[in-house]
Amino acid sequence: MTDDPRQAGRVRAISVSLTAGVVILGLKMFAWKTTDSMALGSDALESVVNVVAAVFGLGAIIFAGQPADRNHPYGHGKMEYFAAAFEGGLISLAAVLIVYEAVQVLLSGARPHHLGLGMAVNVGAGALNGLLGWYLVRQGRALGSKALEADGFHVLADFVTTLGIFTGLLAVLASGWGWLDPVIAIVVGFWLARTGFGLVRESAAALLDEEDVVMTERLTTAIDVLVKQGVAAHGVITVHGLRAIRSGRTTHVDVHMVVPEYAPVAQAHDTAERFEAALFEAAGLEGEVHAHLDPCRKAYCAQCSDQNCPIRVEAFKAHETLRVEDAIAVEPTV
Repeated sequence: MTDDPRQAGRVRAISVSLTAGVVILGLKMFAWKTTDSMALGSDALESVVNVVAAVFGLGAIIFAGQPADRNHPYGHGKMEYFAAAFEGGLISLAAVLIVYEAVQVLLSGARPHHLGLGMAVNVGAGALNGLLGWYLVRQGRALGSKALEADGFHVLADFVTTLGIFTGLLAVLASGWGWLDPVIAIVVGFWLARTGFGLVRESAAALLDEEDVVMTERLTTAIDVLVKQGVAAHGVITVHGLRAIRSGRTTHVDVHMVVPEYAPVAQAHDTAERFEAALFEAAGLEGEVHAHLDPCRKAYCAQCSDQNCPIRVEAFKAHETLRVEDAIAVEPTV
């Protein structure tokens, strides 16, 4: 096991998911076999996906928690995105199988039986899924794990599916229309296909380093707070050229920091180190910053609060709120 409490928390959470998933699968399989309901069968098949995904997720989280090495200088965190994409693929495959089997049942005219017992067991399993999904999403966000968060959203989608199936089977019981059972399963299949596609799309975007708009705004807000505290506090006047990517729980940030041009190299270096630490604390992230230091060239005097500046050409007026478009601009905007 690792000495990192956050990594230990990730492993613990996915282990809970795996254990609970096996129990829930057993309950749903019992409900399916008791009733021969294709709708309940589709729910059980989705739980099979949950268990397989949890096994893969456990391995992915352990692998992603390894420190950076020579072959992986940016760490192993992107393995979590592979896990999320894998889960999305499994969900999509399950959706195809569910629709295929449901169509066969619809054509054969098979009818479910003993629905009352099966529905009761399935609803109980669904309630456990709801609690598990809430736990995984909460832990995934708290521990910075995309694999946990993706698993949690899938489990929550499974919970919604169970509620929909329960409602549909109540209609079967009330009306006696057995053909509604496979129709419900077909609807579930299309719902799962949508969920699976969403997971694959989001994971592919992360693997291709597509801009994370929410994270960029989060970093910009944190930088703005630090800059407004004044040059005396953090030594940075403003920034530009902000770029950031996520690799699992680790955030890699590239940024140009504008510092007073009269500052010696050693002082500017120490300034950058302090600012990097303060930035991650303010943004609530963990990772690393690669900073390029730019001299102010007397272009920022009106928004620079450095009271000891010997080369100022204009009096300090006020700090300007840092906008995302200014933070990400390749060239500084003054």
